[in-house]
Amino acid sequence: MHRFKISELGRNVFWLKGPEREHLVRVLRLAVGDQIIGFDNSGAEYKAVINKIEDQSVTCGIMEQDYPEVEARTQVYLAAGLSKGEKMEWVIQKGTELGMAGLIPLRTKRAVMKLEGSKAKDRVERWQKISSEASKQSHRVREPKLFPVSDWKELKTLLPSTTQWLIPYESEKTKTLQSVLRNFSPQEPIALLIGPEGGFDESEVLWAQENLQAQSVSLGPRILRAETAAIATLTLVLGHYGDLG
Repeated sequence: MHRFKISELGRNVFWLKGPEREHLVRVLRLAVGDQIIGFDNSGAEYKAVINKIEDQSVTCGIMEQDYPEVEARTQVYLAAGLSKGEKMEWVIQKGTELGMAGLIPLRTKRAVMKLEGSKAKDRVERWQKISSEASKQSHRVREPKLFPVSDWKELKTLLPSTTQWLIPYESEKTKTLQSVLRNFSPQEPIALLIGPEGGFDESEVLWAQENLQAQSVSLGPRILRAETAAIATLTLVLGHYGDLG
């Protein structure tokens, strides 16, 4: 059955409006009597039947409610340096499929892409739509949170104070990802700082270590592209805590 993000939830009924209504009616051409799945980012999903299709909304009667265990038990966030082209979109899509809790687009010294003001807001809205579609495709019941484009000093205010920070860094030669994760708590959030093309400036790594108590780690002897490092690190962390495989 097709999946939709619920626009409004009532007692034994929910409504689809705006883009969700348009997708159901104009793209999928579903009709009264068809069954669908709705989710509302609370962790629940609802099996429902289409009862009424109107100009502004679709009314769906709830048949069953479930709380499937599809979300990662450990909350893992990406704080990713802005990358040009479609690289950020790819990281957001694949990160959503894997189970990331959210993504912070981060301004960095070596970033080629520069986003400010309304341009930054519009881009984040586009990224949220990509994440929303990936959530439906991967049968998630909570969409990852896409934060505003942020500077380094804003990081501490965006995530809980108990967040554990990791920063893969090519100059780190002694600490491995696995050795650091053994000392982390899977019950507390983990944030992965991923550099843009060209990596982090050394001063940025030092700032993260001093202000976020970020642990720098090695991902091995080969230099990875920014988007590869993001997805590889996310996969390794989720796998370490048993959320993949």
